[in-house]
Amino acid sequence: MARSLTNGLARAAIRFKPASFAGTFVALMMAALIVSACGILLESGVRAAAPPQRYADAPVVAAAEQKAHYETGAGDQEGTLLPDTARLDARLVTKVSRAPGVAAAIPDLSYPLRTTAGTVTAHGWGSTAFTGTKLASGAAPRAADEVVLDAATARAARLTVGSHTTVTSADGAHRVRVTGIAAPHARAAVNAPTAWLTDQRADALSGHPGKIDAIAVLPKPGTSTGDLADQVERAVAGKAKVHTGDDRGGVEEPGVAGAKDVLVGVGGSFGGVATLVAIFTTAGTVALCVSQRSREFALLRAIGATPRQLRRSVATEALLVAPLAGALGCLPGIALAHWWFDQLRDKGAIPDGVQLHVTWLPLLCAVGAGLLAAVCAGLLAARRPAKIKPGQALSEAAVERFKPGVIRTVMGAGALVGAITLAGVAAEESGDDAANLALGVVMLFMLAVSLLGPIIARLCAWLIGLPLRLGGPAAHLAAANTRANSRRLASALTPIVLAMAFSSTLVFLHTSQAHAASDQRRAGVVADHVISSPDGLPAGTAARAARTPGVATAVGLLRTGALVQTGSGESRMLINVPTQGISGTGSQLRAVQDLDLRSGDQAAIGRPGTVAVDHLLADATGVEVGERLRIVLPDGTVSRPEVVATYGRGLGLAQLTLARSTLAPHVTSGFDSDVLVKRAPGGDPAKVAAALAPLGEVTDPDGYAAAQDKDSELNAWANTTMAVVLGGFAAVAAANTLVMTVLDRRRELGMLRLVGSTRRQILGMVRWEALLVGGAGVAIGTAIALITLNPMTHGITGQAPHIPAGLYASIAGAAVLLGLASTALPARLALRQTALSGAGQRQ
Repeated sequence: MARSLTNGLARAAIRFKPASFAGTFVALMMAALIVSACGILLESGVRAAAPPQRYADAPVVAAAEQKAHYETGAGDQEGTLLPDTARLDARLVTKVSRAPGVAAAIPDLSYPLRTTAGTVTAHGWGSTAFTGTKLASGAAPRAADEVVLDAATARAARLTVGSHTTVTSADGAHRVRVTGIAAPHARAAVNAPTAWLTDQRADALSGHPGKIDAIAVLPKPGTSTGDLADQVERAVAGKAKVHTGDDRGGVEEPGVAGAKDVLVGVGGSFGGVATLVAIFTTAGTVALCVSQRSREFALLRAIGATPRQLRRSVATEALLVAPLAGALGCLPGIALAHWWFDQLRDKGAIPDGVQLHVTWLPLLCAVGAGLLAAVCAGLLAARRPAKIKPGQALSEAAVERFKPGVIRTVMGAGALVGAITLAGVAAEESGDDAANLALGVVMLFMLAVSLLGPIIARLCAWLIGLPLRLGGPAAHLAAANTRANSRRLASALTPIVLAMAFSSTLVFLHTSQAHAASDQRRAGVVADHVISSPDGLPAGTAARAARTPGVATAVGLLRTGALVQTGSGESRMLINVPTQGISGTGSQLRAVQDLDLRSGDQAAIGRPGTVAVDHLLADATGVEVGERLRIVLPDGTVSRPEVVATYGRGLGLAQLTLARSTLAPHVTSGFDSDVLVKRAPGGDPAKVAAALAPLGEVTDPDGYAAAQDKDSELNAWANTTMAVVLGGFAAVAAANTLVMTVLDRRRELGMLRLVGSTRRQILGMVRWEALLVGGAGVAIGTAIALITLNPMTHGITGQAPHIPAGLYASIAGAAVLLGLASTALPARLALRQTALSGAGQRQ
């Protein structure tokens, strides 16, 4: 009987007062949207795979581990994706070929070559044994100066069998004769622009002779894939990983591993924060909805409803509303996940073979998270109205009770102290350690604002209300109202603080990094000319530029990444840092690139076996000049060069500077990224630029820096998108809360009209209240963002946050306008309903 009564109360409340649950419905729907989208991306990252194409006919493929592993302070093993492809020793092919059940073990390697028709991928002709590539005409290459081209490339370059052409590898140009044209293949990857050389010549031009990308293994008749994989596993003896099925696609397409990291990072790391914010905001909205029904609960208690019945009624309401709201929110969540995934693919972060997976699991988790948040928040909010005596409930429903709970106050104070303490710790850290701690800072501050909301709201109302009391009747009413109803103010204040704090942190972290990098790049490049090419420059370009009349110095830069270990204890990690290899000496480098030397010997930079390190990275790794730094080179090779200098412009130039000869054997493409040129005294700029033009695209330092800034803007898309998603969600939550708050005040606004307040005065009061809420939210959110950003930007850039005034004004203005719009419109509606109700009563 009691259960039936409880369910009846819940259904009646939703049926006859749907407006009371509209705000909760919107909050739950938005929470499901963001949680489901992030969950879909996370699952897609975990399941990311690309169907094999080149390796489709090779059931087993052996390749090197593509992650560098390290031990954390807790003793766990973690892995970081390598900047380039790790390779195998070619001698391993012989061991695999001798394994039982192996019909053939074929070495495979891939690297770029430049032809007159564009960049192609070079392979050894032996790889056609597992790809199925056939000749349309001509013969296979047998000599070092022979090549086979795919039909499309030969047609674009106007080459036929017997034609001579030039192919350019990282070590320079080579004259070759076309001996064959390959027939088009059914599989797209096999049919891509390709050049086949003899296996020996392909090995020699790769830049890393004796190393191969993978071993494709073909079975003897009657050997199953499982048995073959086991035999290969024994043969490689831990020196390679054995892949079968769709895992072979990851070997063929290295971007799959990067896509996994990107999707797991977006769906997991950002998704975790977004989920916490969504649940946090939803819980606040549900609690507001329950508190707004205090009169209803008081009356139910007065007519004999038990505390248990009230609690069960609130829980039942959540069970009725949350699943439908969550299900509806999942539909736009799926659309958001598709849009996000497509954007990442368009920007090259995800290869074409990786697909978005939409299954029931993330959708169920999104609905379940919203349901759990709604039930828990509702039960907590209904705890006091349900347990107090009916008479006391009626009195508290009439006048807002300010006194906050002891537990809530203690927890809020603890969160505030924790946030301030953690901010102090983060300020003492550097690099990624500071950035990682900063996330905890903002979350603790948000928790403190939520728990201490009524106290903070009353303080804000008192501070901002002082000048309002000196204004007209509308301003005076607003000041008195906000001070007397601080709990209501707190409900509206929290989501605005949330939107301001998170959006400002994400947006201004990017502006700070971009500003520091741009300044360092523009100050660091002191060359007169910069030679570059989209496909890279052969290693000899710098020497050719140096021989050009009017040129004093030319230095080639090979840009890549390397892994270094930072932090200590449980915060220990391997991070990927921008790295440059220079073709000249340190003294020559000084003429074209000002690193802002902090310590050490400039002349020693660029010598084999040495490294120069950005000073912030040196602090993070704890190394000094004269010590050795452990570096994981792009292909996973561990090196321990001596630190000969530290410098200050690593963010804009590169955080590690080594000799080009140290890096080149460990990258897939050994082409230089740029060549920096310094003119001889008296050299004519126009004539020197014209003389350098045959080597590549020639720009001045300003044009080069602008191009680099444009590239960095593309990398900032992820940060901006996260800010828009998270800030947009918080903004909707703020608007939803403000609308709920104003609509709940219909009786109050009606009373003000009865006692003589004009419609204009009431709307003015509401506007002043919105300005007070918006101003307080912007101020508190800005303070949280600054406290969070300071350690982050000092750790990453060594500078204070860079906050463009116009951008900040637009974010703050949007928050204030949101408050005004979300209160003015429902206030007009409430006044109109009050007027209609009064007219009906008079009739």
